[in-house]
Amino acid sequence: MDSFSLSFIDILLAFLATLLLGMGKSGLKGLGVVIVTLMAIVFGGKASTGILMPMMIAADIFAVIYYHRHTQWYFLKKLLPMMVLGVLLGVWLGNDISEELFRQVMAAFILLTVLVMIWMDRRRSYSIPKHWTFSSSLGLLSGITSMIGNLAGSFASIYFLAMRLPKNEFIGTAAWLFFIINVFKLPFHILVWNTVTIKTLTMNLWLSPAIPLGFFLGVRLVKLINNDFYRKLVLIVTAVGAIVILFKK
Repeated sequence: MDSFSLSFIDILLAFLATLLLGMGKSGLKGLGVVIVTLMAIVFGGKASTGILMPMMIAADIFAVIYYHRHTQWYFLKKLLPMMVLGVLLGVWLGNDISEELFRQVMAAFILLTVLVMIWMDRRRSYSIPKHWTFSSSLGLLSGITSMIGNLAGSFASIYFLAMRLPKNEFIGTAAWLFFIINVFKLPFHILVWNTVTIKTLTMNLWLSPAIPLGFFLGVRLVKLINNDFYRKLVLIVTAVGAIVILFKK
């Protein structure tokens, strides 16, 4: 850790973010914004994406193994193709778009969509959006935000909530989705952005013990949450996360 010249507080924040990463992959959705924010505070914006990348894949492996039997491949296949395209666009946009403008647009879209989902719940509508533009637009936005800021969770959560997936199916489908997309992103971090290096991988080794600890702690917490409360929790945390993105400096 010395090669990063981290203070004691920096080390604590990095371990906390890694612990939350494990918890998030266990099914406690909405933690992504907190994780990204903490890592950006410690390592800086773009550099933090490279620090997170291998650890996200490691945490995805835990999630895929644990929740594999709940995966709904139909919904994954609908979201994945446009998400891949979004990642490719994110690679290109990463150096050209103003981070402040991107953050504002993303936060506004997340908040608007959360409000629509709350409105759907309040009117007791159980209809599921079936038009291809719904899955395509959320898939594209998930891919772009996944590459630029590791913040795809909000858009993917909105899609899975709209599909009214039960808690375990939600988690299992998201686990495979993000494992596939994160493995796809890794070569771009290594070869194009140069954000994954020997130096960052060394940091990953120091932080990685917090991943399984956070994952199994999260699994225990998820078991205590029923489907209705889980849905409300995801909506609330996603909305709060969007506000954090909007005002984050």
